[in-house]
Amino acid sequence: MSVDRLGLNEPRSAGQQLAGITVLAAAVALRRSHPLPAFLLAATLGLATAPSLFTLAYGPALAVLALLLGRRADRARTALIGFGGIAVAGTVKIAVRDVDPTVEWAVLMATLVFGAVFPWLTGRYWRQGRELAAAGWARADQLEREQRIVADRARLRERARIAQDMHDSLGHELSLIAVRAGALQVAPDLPDPHREAAADLRAAASQATDRLHTIIGLLREEGDEQAPLAPAGERIDALVARAKESGLRITYTDERDHPEAQTQTQAQTQTEAQRDPARRELIDGTVHRVVQEALTNAAKHAPGAHVTVTLTRDGPATTVTVTNGRSGGESSRATPSPAGGGSGLRALRTRVTDLDGTLSAGPHGDGFRVTARLPDRGVAPRPAAPRLTEARRRTALAFGAAVAAGALLVGGTFAWYAYTRTHSVLDPADYARLRVGDPRADVERVLPDRTVADPPLERAPIPPPRGADCAYYRSSGELFTSVAHFRLCFGGNDGEARLVDKAVIPTAQDQDHHNRERVR
Repeated sequence: MSVDRLGLNEPRSAGQQLAGITVLAAAVALRRSHPLPAFLLAATLGLATAPSLFTLAYGPALAVLALLLGRRADRARTALIGFGGIAVAGTVKIAVRDVDPTVEWAVLMATLVFGAVFPWLTGRYWRQGRELAAAGWARADQLEREQRIVADRARLRERARIAQDMHDSLGHELSLIAVRAGALQVAPDLPDPHREAAADLRAAASQATDRLHTIIGLLREEGDEQAPLAPAGERIDALVARAKESGLRITYTDERDHPEAQTQTQAQTQTEAQRDPARRELIDGTVHRVVQEALTNAAKHAPGAHVTVTLTRDGPATTVTVTNGRSGGESSRATPSPAGGGSGLRALRTRVTDLDGTLSAGPHGDGFRVTARLPDRGVAPRPAAPRLTEARRRTALAFGAAVAAGALLVGGTFAWYAYTRTHSVLDPADYARLRVGDPRADVERVLPDRTVADPPLERAPIPPPRGADCAYYRSSGELFTSVAHFRLCFGGNDGEARLVDKAVIPTAQDQDHHNRERVR
């Protein structure tokens, strides 16, 4: 009731109330998928009910939907455009009304700032906090994954070292023992018992060699890459050369070996190695492993097929492609390895993915193709998410800017309100000296420079003369209180306009007192 008496709410019929409930229901339904339209629906209800946007009926809904807008909307620009549109629409509606726009515009700006912008900023802070928490968990997952990669790499290095030592030292020694035992066995002057002992020694060396291979096999687990028996740090061209010696037909192309590309590749590789040498080593080992696995699959599933190995550099990434045709001497297509099948490809895909790379494997023409792309640097979990301190600083700045803007708007509005009120005051003594029939030019000498834009016409004791040009002035410069107004009406031609009527419009309290006296 008190809000209605102040003019902040307008009377609404039952149909208008039902329409408002329907629009609010639609806004609630759209709050998740389309938060901005939902907020604008509530703002439209507020503007339709009161030009100042402030209503007890729709104000809480406006604030809640503004909070959800900040919580769910991705971009701040659309929300700011929406706030600007509401301000413009409210200003236009206030301007076309035949009332003093100062107070209503001040209420409009205050409602928009404190009832919409502040809840929207709170929602954005809420959203930012959840994003920071998610980014923190993603960062923890990435650190755990990198730690697991480092641990797996260390374990594989140790296994490779043990396998290398056993293969190089024990295998070599056992081979020498078997050779010497064989030479001793065929000696012509060796007695038969000794010849049998030499044969047993040679058989024991062969069995020891088999056990050695068995032990090396136990060093491997299901899903792990095989411990390499090749020399550590083997280059791709050396791997291809060994595969050629085994009978594979391979065409190897390293596009990084071209003079221009080689210079660029060496510079980029050196830079990345200086930044993160461990990652550079992991990338080189993974590229070697991709070629090794692809050549193994080609030899197994497409024997005799021609294999093409291509190594390129695509910006800040290394790309390796291994393509094999169909089996040599066969008319039908080779049976390729399924892209998702086989423990080798599964383990290889996991290793490439852990380095933020991509691996594709599948049929290509009559054969099979494996392509891996490995970036030089890993991808951060959420690079756009700010740090906690930065997020708090931005939030504080946003709230501070909103408070400053609101204070500036409201303060400027009330300053303009005070200016218009104090510069439209006609001194009561000057009013008393004015007489009906005085020329307008003489009257205007004592008039203030402004008139009242929203005079209380409903309290005028008598209507103004028909056809007269009336102006209204305040009798006092007091603010935020009801004061009496003076009405001066002029008539006649422009050159001979004169004062034709003067009247005092009482305050609301004086009018009520006068009405009660008349009743008595």
